[in-house]
Amino acid sequence: MQAITIIIADDHPLFRGALRQAVNDISTRTEIIEAGTFEDARRAAGACLEADLILLDLAMPGVSGFSGLMSLRAEFANLPIVIVSASDDTSTVRRALDLGASGFISKSSGLNEIRSAIETVLEGGLWVPACVEREGQEDPVVLELMGRLKTLTPQQSRVLSMLAEGLLNKQIAYELGVSEATIKAHVSAILLKLDVDSRTQAVIKLGKVNMAMVA
Repeated sequence: MQAITIIIADDHPLFRGALRQAVNDISTRTEIIEAGTFEDARRAAGACLEADLILLDLAMPGVSGFSGLMSLRAEFANLPIVIVSASDDTSTVRRALDLGASGFISKSSGLNEIRSAIETVLEGGLWVPACVEREGQEDPVVLELMGRLKTLTPQQSRVLSMLAEGLLNKQIAYELGVSEATIKAHVSAILLKLDVDSRTQAVIKLGKVNMAMVA
């Protein structure tokens, strides 16, 4: 296999180490970039546009549920994203894949399965855990909501995630380095796209997608 670059985004150093071991077993010509927060992961993806893959934990500092996946998917359309999570129920896996993930790895997986997943995605495939049944229908309401969430820009996804964390417009503006007026404009756009009347309703909508996850 040719040289590969993989971003490992997880806030647990021990699990990053396990992922690093799995990646190193795939190729001896590997550059691994580690990130302990979502913002670090986003910066790494922006600084390394030639990266082959990002392994993204769903529960990381600076992001709420699927918001990180949606934001990265919108901002880096050509970067394959494999979700790595302890929340591995069927609904969570399906929603991750429906929102653009190229694969899903449960944190309970062994090294061999992790390697197989990474290799499959690097070769252009889609990795779905063997225990997950893809048959069956997702709740139509949730499907419609995920369709709306996909229309959010990367910045809007980040703002929505911060709203879900309970941050005020002033705090979000400070964190993102923009004016409060800009955040107000983003919030207005989010409400329009999600067809809701208040930021509280927007957060509730996001919660409906994240509800399958275990913190």
